[in-house]
Amino acid sequence: MAEGGDANNTSNDNVTLPGVAPVKSQYLISKDKFHEYLDDERNKDLKLAGNLDASEDTLKHESKKVKIGEDDHDANESEKSSTELRQSKDNCKESNKKARGQNKNRPHMKPNQYEHDRKLCTSVVREHPGKCYYGEKCRFLHDVSEYLALKPADIGENCYLYDTYGRCQYGISCRYAQSHIGPDNKNLIKEDLMKMWETKVIVKNTIGKELQHILRKKKFSFPKSEQYLKMINVNNDSRKQNNPEDKTGSTQVNTDLRVEIESALSVVSVATQENSVCIPPKNNLIAESQDKFACPGNLLEKQTIPGSETDASSVKDNKQMSSATRLGVVTDEDIIKLRSCEKKQLNFRDKLYLAPLTTCGNLPFRRICKRLGADITCGEMAICTNLLQGQSSEWALLKRHHTEDFFGVQLEGAFPDTMTKCAELLNQTIDVDFVDINVGCPIDLVYQKGAGCGLMHRLTKLEQIARGMVYVLDVPVTAKLRTGVHEKINIAHKILPHLRDCGLSLITLHGRSREQRYSKLADWDYIDYCAQVVKPMPLFGNGDILSFEDANRAKTTTAVSGVMIARGALIKPWLFTEIKEQRHWDISSQERFEVLRDYSNYALEHWGSDTQGVEKSRRFLLEWLSFLCRYIPVGLLKHVPQKINERPPYYLGRDYLETLMASQNVCDWIKLSEMLLGPVPPNFTFVPKHKANSFK
Repeated sequence: MAEGGDANNTSNDNVTLPGVAPVKSQYLISKDKFHEYLDDERNKDLKLAGNLDASEDTLKHESKKVKIGEDDHDANESEKSSTELRQSKDNCKESNKKARGQNKNRPHMKPNQYEHDRKLCTSVVREHPGKCYYGEKCRFLHDVSEYLALKPADIGENCYLYDTYGRCQYGISCRYAQSHIGPDNKNLIKEDLMKMWETKVIVKNTIGKELQHILRKKKFSFPKSEQYLKMINVNNDSRKQNNPEDKTGSTQVNTDLRVEIESALSVVSVATQENSVCIPPKNNLIAESQDKFACPGNLLEKQTIPGSETDASSVKDNKQMSSATRLGVVTDEDIIKLRSCEKKQLNFRDKLYLAPLTTCGNLPFRRICKRLGADITCGEMAICTNLLQGQSSEWALLKRHHTEDFFGVQLEGAFPDTMTKCAELLNQTIDVDFVDINVGCPIDLVYQKGAGCGLMHRLTKLEQIARGMVYVLDVPVTAKLRTGVHEKINIAHKILPHLRDCGLSLITLHGRSREQRYSKLADWDYIDYCAQVVKPMPLFGNGDILSFEDANRAKTTTAVSGVMIARGALIKPWLFTEIKEQRHWDISSQERFEVLRDYSNYALEHWGSDTQGVEKSRRFLLEWLSFLCRYIPVGLLKHVPQKINERPPYYLGRDYLETLMASQNVCDWIKLSEMLLGPVPPNFTFVPKHKANSFK
């Protein structure tokens, strides 16, 4: 197991080191005493539970003492004198530089590898014995008694899925199966709860097998995208002929292109809607299975543009699908196309916007934030090429819970053809309120291919992407970007007017450059300047908001229309409540633990309550805990509020649970996960994805 970084305390309780949060002196403690306290309390709990094995505990305790001794020795060596620290300044900078970014070489074991060949076949889980699709070639178990002999012990007595929805679809493979399995190993149900939920759509935007097959065979038709891309090619060709030396394009060309697109709306609106196909709910393209809570059938349009080649097999498939019985209210969407002024309009002003967060911004976390006061939620960054290929893992990022009433998705891409086609695909197959363009991702893999922050240096491509997505989508298009690529070289104010002219409805600006990543403070003065430049289009500011005072300062001293919250929500998701109620919430450790319990329940509902789902839920819970440990309770601070760039010192909380939650040791994060999701499997290891969550 790995250990997170630490923050060394000063020997003088009345002096606070720079960059360290000011905690009251009576709570401060040294590093070795902090870990000794947690170890002693942990041993007491084990003895009270009667599950302490003397030999193993002694071995672990001795190894931890050795590790703590080594850490203390290193700390003493590093603090011998201020002269040595100044001499090693360059080495410290290099060490801090290496601690940023991702732990790319971290050990990682996929959740589905914990069961290996001990997994029960899905046909048996769903109580359809003898109906396995693979027959004798199936590599999973079909003997229930054999599976039960190998199955790990149940985690708890109550299954959240069974108690909430009346039925657990994971049946006997559920790690809480004792609550809903009868004496004959049959899955029990609660008919009253099932009837209450059977007509409700819990999770939308799941990909169906039919749509996935069409995408993998490249039979999906993109008529509006093809029309738009043709216009781009024509303008590019004419531009090269008229001015071969012009590599950046001109304002006149972009203006002509916009005029052509607007004029083409009336021409293609009827031609591109002639052969729209409606799929009934039983065979809809976005329903994963009968056992998954999916959205009812949506429209999948298969259109033909004059002069374009159409796959014969696609036409045949369209005819077969069009013969299906249509259910529901008849609409005129296939005849009358909405004009630009008639498209869906959203009021973003003064809303609390939860940022799209890779890894941690999953559906269970968004449910927590939504319950605690977030107004706008957005899915994790999805790669457009993976969506066009029908990858299930990428489409899972688009899922929307029914409680997310103001929801969008974020797309990442580098070229107008893939981004425009992906936008048209989503426009026809999923239910969202807006689509966001990622122009701010600093990851090397994204930047080097020209996407994310790379688009800030490719203005022509960015404009083509923005115009194309506005052209093919019936919902608003937004964008999120940084101040620039290089530190102290801000270029966002030059890009924002172009995006405004492309028809975007909202811009979110993170007050840091790509080189800064998340270091130093966000530049809110520059965010204010950009908000003035881009008027009347609304602009949201993002960066360093960890209290309602930070949010108030951003909205009163700048011209932003609202704030987006990212790391602040990871450190304290109740920040949305504090902003709305204008107070500092001294939340207790038990209340924080209940938030974690709700997250684990939502995670089991989302990823599954079998062994694979439990371990996947644990992985994402641990990733979130690597941020939650940075929170310092309000009652322990010398003065409020806590600043996001101040690292917490070692301190004892007001009870054992509060102290455990303050630990930056991965072992203690795992302890918290075991309190919610049961013991970890043998040989379990975890290293946080982001090095930035460890303080140096």
